[in-house]
Amino acid sequence: MAAERLPMRKIREILRLRWVLEYGVRQTALSASVSTGVVSRTTQRAQAVGLTWEFAEAMTETALEERLYGRSLPPGAARAEPDLAWMHTELKRPGMTLELLHLEYLAQHPEGLRYTAFCERYRRWKRRRKVTLRQPHKAGERLQVDFSGKRPWLTDRETGERMQVELFVGVLPASGMIFAKATRTQQLADWVNVHADAFEYFGGVTRAIVPDQLRSAVSAPDA
Repeated sequence: MAAERLPMRKIREILRLRWVLEYGVRQTALSASVSTGVVSRTTQRAQAVGLTWEFAEAMTETALEERLYGRSLPPGAARAEPDLAWMHTELKRPGMTLELLHLEYLAQHPEGLRYTAFCERYRRWKRRRKVTLRQPHKAGERLQVDFSGKRPWLTDRETGERMQVELFVGVLPASGMIFAKATRTQQLADWVNVHADAFEYFGGVTRAIVPDQLRSAVSAPDA
């Protein structure tokens, strides 16, 4: 289920901390007693609908809620239904989230579903169509590896220079234990070194390494 909606006074406080006091995400989360994810999603949603602090401060709670999450309709009134199959395809794109899809949906249907109902529609649809293949995993048998499709940024503490890096992720499927590390490239030297770091972190070497059609590891993918 989608997370419960924050009160508008809390949302307004998050925006004030971020835009007026220029607090970072972590500092805002501590001050507002919410998670860093809530701070990021709230700020992104406000920016996506074109809000500024001047507008948000002057709005009533009802107007702010409608701007962020869509207008209220009388009970029983019909709302536009989202294209769930299209949403499922879009969510496979790197960086795409239900939050962003809901914003696109509201741009076309201002009186459409609120965020919680929007998410629940999709999750019910997905559950009905989900086919599960249970694959047993033995401890220490394999390490599943890949580079993230979304590249993060690192900032040099001394120079302030920002550089885009690759994000390597390794998972032991039997336990769900995860190792992640940023590398400068996906080239062979980084590829070998990051595996050595992963095995040192896990405290052992698996029988097999399983990449997901990763170009760094697969020279001739099986079509």
